[in-house]
Amino acid sequence: MAKLTKNQKEALAKFDKDAVFSLADAAEVVKKITYTKFDASVDLDIRLGVDPRKANQMVRGVVTLPHGTGKTVRVLVLCTPDKEDEAKEAGADYVGLDEYVEKIKGGWTDVDVVITTPNVMPKVGALGRILGPRGLMPNPKAGTVTMEIGKAVQDVKAGKIDFKVDKYGIVHASIGKVSFDTQKLVENAKELIQTINRLKPAAAKGTYVKSIYMSSTMSPGIQVETKSVTN
Repeated sequence: MAKLTKNQKEALAKFDKDAVFSLADAAEVVKKITYTKFDASVDLDIRLGVDPRKANQMVRGVVTLPHGTGKTVRVLVLCTPDKEDEAKEAGADYVGLDEYVEKIKGGWTDVDVVITTPNVMPKVGALGRILGPRGLMPNPKAGTVTMEIGKAVQDVKAGKIDFKVDKYGIVHASIGKVSFDTQKLVENAKELIQTINRLKPAAAKGTYVKSIYMSSTMSPGIQVETKSVTN
């Protein structure tokens, strides 16, 4: 078993690891037990009662967090020249097509989101083996394959995130930074949880939201009382 650091021991001493907290209290605890020298991300891990191996129980969606994620999101837009000005005016960090397709083939993936238009998907599709494993492949369901390039860029910059249940039935998502006040973290968390609730598959039986944990980068997980945020 790995040896606990001094900071980890202090963090564990500040809360009852067996307790279940309200969303607001969990956020307060996470803020208190975070010792990183940088502004750590605050994340939610939501375990769902679904079987992701079955197509009719897949949970995937997008949500715009009311207070954003606190992260600087680097956006690449792959498009034809007629859409380049729209992308740049909306705040895209990188805009182009063939030159970036070649860069990506060479291993460059120094971006957080890739947005494209349907008419260039044949070229972008060839990058699937590189972009897919990194979660960067554009997808119509996530709003990253669209003719409304400007709106898509603005949404992503404003805090729009996409989420997908993993093979263990868990949704992992960032809801802000430790520097956010508690209310902003709570409102972002509620927006994500309510969106996931609305996406409950008809084929999912039994308890849908099984557990929710909140944590920051390198902090212990704090269990959130599910009924208080899922009713």
